[in-house]
Amino acid sequence: MNKTIIINIGNSIIHIEEEAYEILMVYLNEIKQHFAKSADDFEIVKDIENRIAEMFAEILQKGQKQVIDVADVQGVIAQMGSVQDFVGEEEEEVKYDNPYGNYNSPKKLYRDTEEGVIAGVCAGLSHYLNMEARWLRLAFFLLMFVAGTGILVYLILWIAIPRAATRSERMEMKGEATNLYGYKKSFDEELAALKANMKSANDHLAPVVKKSSNFITDIIKMFGRLIRGIFKIFGKGIAIFIIVFGFGCLITLIVFLGMLLGFWDDSAYQTFPLSVINTPFREGLIVNAFLTFFIPILALVLFALKVINNRIEISKYIWFALLILWLIGAGASGYYTAKILGEFKEEAQLVQQTDLKQYQTYVIDVDKSMVFNKEDSIRYHLEDINIGNRIIVDNYDNGGPFRDPRSVSFEITKSLDNKASITATYESQGRDFQTALKHVQNIDYKFVQKDSSLVFSPNIQFKKNMPWRDQSVHIQLKIPVGSRVLINENTHRYWSFYQYYWCRDSQGEHKEPYRESIMTEDGLKCRYDLENPENQ
Repeated sequence: MNKTIIINIGNSIIHIEEEAYEILMVYLNEIKQHFAKSADDFEIVKDIENRIAEMFAEILQKGQKQVIDVADVQGVIAQMGSVQDFVGEEEEEVKYDNPYGNYNSPKKLYRDTEEGVIAGVCAGLSHYLNMEARWLRLAFFLLMFVAGTGILVYLILWIAIPRAATRSERMEMKGEATNLYGYKKSFDEELAALKANMKSANDHLAPVVKKSSNFITDIIKMFGRLIRGIFKIFGKGIAIFIIVFGFGCLITLIVFLGMLLGFWDDSAYQTFPLSVINTPFREGLIVNAFLTFFIPILALVLFALKVINNRIEISKYIWFALLILWLIGAGASGYYTAKILGEFKEEAQLVQQTDLKQYQTYVIDVDKSMVFNKEDSIRYHLEDINIGNRIIVDNYDNGGPFRDPRSVSFEITKSLDNKASITATYESQGRDFQTALKHVQNIDYKFVQKDSSLVFSPNIQFKKNMPWRDQSVHIQLKIPVGSRVLINENTHRYWSFYQYYWCRDSQGEHKEPYRESIMTEDGLKCRYDLENPENQ
């Protein structure tokens, strides 16, 4: 039975056997005596103790042990190296081939906030990828102009990559061995760089620049401390909210992906904005758009889980895989989006004029009853519904997020030849004029004259299923001077240059469904305003 001691090393509580503890204390005393000559000996020893504590924690976790024994301590000492391994370098002026000094550890990815400009992402990546940080900063800057991709990627990396807070982490970031020789070398290099930077700053920087730099740095640090303080107070609550909300969003995205990739009929693609997508682009755009939105939400959920439980370890390879998938999805989505936007490059118009029967008064209505063809009857299962003499009404005016942008507009103007007529202008867009013209010819729009009554359809139909290319119809009603029009309330959303609710009825109120207007030399005027100019 071995006696066990509880020690505090590197702010970690470790259970260690008594014999192992004595070996460890001899080792640490040798280190303290050697570095006692340095002005910052306390910092060096503290960093070494922190590293030893990390190694002990790794040993306990890997071996599923509770106590550090002699073999564990000897293994740590062998890995860290002893003072005698490099003390000869300082006593003799000959080159010493140190086995630890020439050893390079595998690099780990951290954010280098000491050399970083914002959060140290580019500086950390430069160490890991063996390239200059300025080129990475330039790449992120250029990506900012690609739909803000650079900002989003930077924020994801900021969240995913930990900061190199300790000397051990900074050494691992640069691929330096985390042993005694490595610590000594790292400290000497930092001290030399600090002296060089201070000398350079004193020689070249003006006092005003120094004050400005210090002020900006202080502001950034103060803001950072504020954010950290808020996060410590509300961090876990925010993390729980992100997890719950994030899981809901992820499930919603998965459901929509399944619905759009074949578990739903093609009628979904006839609703806006899905009606904009070309048939060959559907699957590719939907899958890549799914990745573009799914991966950032998944990354936030994983980060929130890590905030709640620090024991959850997420490999950097997972983060890199998510980043690569997101870049592929965002890039492909951008490609498909550019291709679809190219479908709106050219515009075509067709103008059709229809003469009307001459009447002193015209009544204008919108017919909202829906007409179904055979395909519509099958889609809506109308054969299973006993409609009788009832009429199905399209309540298009209520709009909604999945309705096509309004495609029909009306206008009443003065006729120059004292004849009543309707000029219908059909418009559409396409990748070239020929394609745009095909879209125009595919428009099916109807209006009917029944004596003095003009009944218009509230929206356009298509002869064949084609993607939405901003197809529209503009109806221009031309009537002679002196003609009267009774305009129904259900048309008020479709007028250009005419406000239905500005015109009052014959009683000077806004109760009657029809408002009467008269065509004058100056255009269409409300009858009530003409008869009661003093009330305008």
